[in-house]
Amino acid sequence: MRVAFIGAGLQTRRRAPVVQQSAGDVLVQIVGEHAEHAALATQLGCEWGTDWRRTIARKDVDAVVVTTPPHLHAEITVAALESGKHVLCEKPLSRTLDEAEAMLAAAARSGRVLKCGFNHRHHPAVLEARRRFESGEFGRPISGRCRYGICGRPGYENEWRADPQRAAGGQFAEQGVHAIDLFRWFLGDLAEVSCMTAIGYFRTQPLEDNGMALFRSVDGALAMLHASLTQWENLFSFEILGDEGYFRVEGLGGTYGTEKLSLGKRDFSAPFADLVIQYRGGDSSWQAEWREFSAAIAEGREPLGSGRDGLEAVRATLASYHAEATRSVVDLREFGSKP
Repeated sequence: MRVAFIGAGLQTRRRAPVVQQSAGDVLVQIVGEHAEHAALATQLGCEWGTDWRRTIARKDVDAVVVTTPPHLHAEITVAALESGKHVLCEKPLSRTLDEAEAMLAAAARSGRVLKCGFNHRHHPAVLEARRRFESGEFGRPISGRCRYGICGRPGYENEWRADPQRAAGGQFAEQGVHAIDLFRWFLGDLAEVSCMTAIGYFRTQPLEDNGMALFRSVDGALAMLHASLTQWENLFSFEILGDEGYFRVEGLGGTYGTEKLSLGKRDFSAPFADLVIQYRGGDSSWQAEWREFSAAIAEGREPLGSGRDGLEAVRATLASYHAEATRSVVDLREFGSKP
């Protein structure tokens, strides 16, 4: 494929080299607002542009990767799909359900693939846990837990992530959406949510730096999430408990520590003896996600972490915020539905 990136920030710096190194794919152009980002295009040996509309109109571009702040996701994605381009759009897919629905409708009309950037599904520990989960190794899921946090940085209040006009929400939406997507993948559709958020440290900006939520799946499994911008030592811990066993994924490589998968079985009498698998080396999730996107296009199918998955994660996120605002338990099956 011939690929263009719209957005020139951190996610493009992570994803564009993957495309460049992928056999058979060509990195055509990077589009950004600021001229100082043009050095990235020079470094990667591709064109630089500042007008995304001209880029999606190009006949020599097959796929577009959208890595802008969320307030631009829907407009760019819909236009790209209507121009016949496949789209991988970063998470959160959109800021509103109406935006997400418009994106899915454009994908359906165009017959093109829309994927949401859920690279956590493609971490090797998560993929191995999923394989074992599907084989029935852990039995029926009973509950899940996720703690996901990063250390915020000085000047955070000046970034787009702290701007409610551009972000989809605070840390709960920005980082917690990955955990919500994983809960849905392992527990099935979510039915109910209650939530609390707070600004505990980064008080000069209006969006939460911590959020906690409780979910119940349609099948009755419970899930607990804590997303934090004040986890001064970066942390990722995701676990599912089933009636036959359990797994726990810790670390994502890099500043999160070595990625590990711990596997255990229910046994009321034997000594605990977890099997621990450590995945050393760099973060391979970006390459694995690009392969999945490319395969879905080649095979004419929905990708893992589809546009629909992105929409449902947005629904759960917005329902969480609504649950806090109304101090209630919100039914996700009715939230956002039109009469």
